[in-house]
Amino acid sequence: MSTVMEPAVRPAAVSSQGHVTARNPTDASPLAKWIAAAVVTLYVAITLIPVAWIAMTSFKDVTRAVAYPPVVLFTPTLEGYVNLFTTRTRVTPEYMESLPPPATWYDKVVRSRNLVIAGPSPFAGRFLNSIIIGFGSTFLAVFLGTLAAYAFSRFRVPLKDDLLFFILSTRMMPPIAVAIPIFLMYRELGLSDTHLGLTLLYTAINVSFAVWLLKGFIDEIPREYEEAAMIDGYTRLHAFYKVVLPQAAAGIAATSIFCLITAWNEYAFALLLTTRNAQTAPPFIPNIIGEGGLDWAAVSAGTVVFLLPVMIFTLLLRKHLLRGITFGAVRK
Repeated sequence: MSTVMEPAVRPAAVSSQGHVTARNPTDASPLAKWIAAAVVTLYVAITLIPVAWIAMTSFKDVTRAVAYPPVVLFTPTLEGYVNLFTTRTRVTPEYMESLPPPATWYDKVVRSRNLVIAGPSPFAGRFLNSIIIGFGSTFLAVFLGTLAAYAFSRFRVPLKDDLLFFILSTRMMPPIAVAIPIFLMYRELGLSDTHLGLTLLYTAINVSFAVWLLKGFIDEIPREYEEAAMIDGYTRLHAFYKVVLPQAAAGIAATSIFCLITAWNEYAFALLLTTRNAQTAPPFIPNIIGEGGLDWAAVSAGTVVFLLPVMIFTLLLRKHLLRGITFGAVRK
């Protein structure tokens, strides 16, 4: 007696036109999608609360910035940003009366506190140092990391696994463990408080991360593409430039963002190795002094300004970042 096997019936769904269509069993149900969206929205909201609070504080005046309980509803002011970019001094009422009317809106903001602007603050220079050192070290780390990752991916390098582990091991050591040796070495070499010294140090920190991340991207690019290009007369270097780099653009963009974030936010070495000429914004912002202590409105304003370059850089490369994170996740 034979048994007749009936074909499996796929779940059906009704389209908006009334037609019955087969539903993919791997698709998430509407309830699951709603729950996932709610969880992601809640996570984003909780994550952005500190950023939103800092942004709000940057538009408060000095008094409301330290008020307790915290002030939520207030009249926005740019006093924090004025204090961030200027240095001020208190003068006598007689001297204040002898001054002509304020010529600019920021003079008016400062004089409302019985102060006058004495000159620009060092923040602009510290911010420029962060841009030079952060983007310079990111370029060097990604450039060197791309070349090294290509070599590890395409050539038979002696002791390749040991070298890759050694490169990765440099990320395992906490910075404080090598802070004193690096400080002494930089002092002997004359690299303390220089743009070159901090750029080279951040490059060394990021290059191991760049090598490991980019090697995974380059491994996913078929060798046949380069072989076909070299058969057509391209050199190895030309094939690398014309074939590999465009294919690895998503990985390079993702690596650049992560390297920039690491260099941009680095605090310990910037505090230890710099004092004035090459000091970056992270060690400077927490020490913005106002009358009677820290000027929290100016500190918040400096934090907001400090966040902008990385946010803009990430937004410009967001398409490459999303593709780079998922590159190689699905194989044919």
